Amino acid sequence: MLAYINRLAWEKTLETGKAHFWSRSRSKLWLKGESSGHIQIIHDILVDCDEDTVVFKVEQLGNAACHTGHRSCFYRKVENDKFIVQGEKVFDPEQVYGKT
Repeated sequence: MLAYINRLAWEKTLETGKAHFWSRSRSKLWLKGESSGHIQIIHDILVDCDEDTVVFKVEQLGNAACHTGHRSCFYRKVENDKFIVQGEKVFDPEQVYGKT
């Protein structure tokens, strides 16, 4: 998955060892997996040469990172100007969140 962090999310991630992000649409800090239980435990953090991008290497608790039920948020590829779904859903979002 790809997500935004700010200073608060960065500090909370370092403090807890769990991936936290900043929701720009809701202006809110969120713990990944807070609703689903699919939390991301930080194993390593890589920092780029400009120190403005990081990669969290995580252990994904539960089977998926994506709220759609797919293992990854990048479950589609473009082929002949169409989105092609790759892989099956690993959980039912309606059962986890009560909605789709």
